[in-house]
Amino acid sequence: MSEAHDDIAARRRRLLWRATHRGIKEMDILLGRFATAHIAAMHDEALRELEAIVSFPDQDLLSWIAGQSPVPAELRNATLDALIAYRP
Repeated sequence: MSEAHDDIAARRRRLLWRATHRGIKEMDILLGRFATAHIAAMHDEALRELEAIVSFPDQDLLSWIAGQSPVPAELRNATLDALIAYRP
C-alpha cells in the first residue's frame, strides 16, 4: 500500500475512535453508528467535515440531531446534514 493510503486509513481509524468515544452515550451511538456506516466511503472533504463535527460539544450535536435547535449557518456542511438525516 502507498503511504497516502496508509495516512488516510489512519485518519479514518482516529476519526472512528473519536466518533464512538464521546462524552455521552447517546452521542457514542448516534455519531458512532453514522461514522461506522459511512467513513469507508468518505474522501478528503467529507473527512475534514467529520473532523470538524467530532470537535463540536456533545450537547450541541445532540440538540441539532434531535431538532431542538438549529445548526448555526456557518457550521453547516454536507456531512453534518447527512448525520442529522441519518436513521440507522
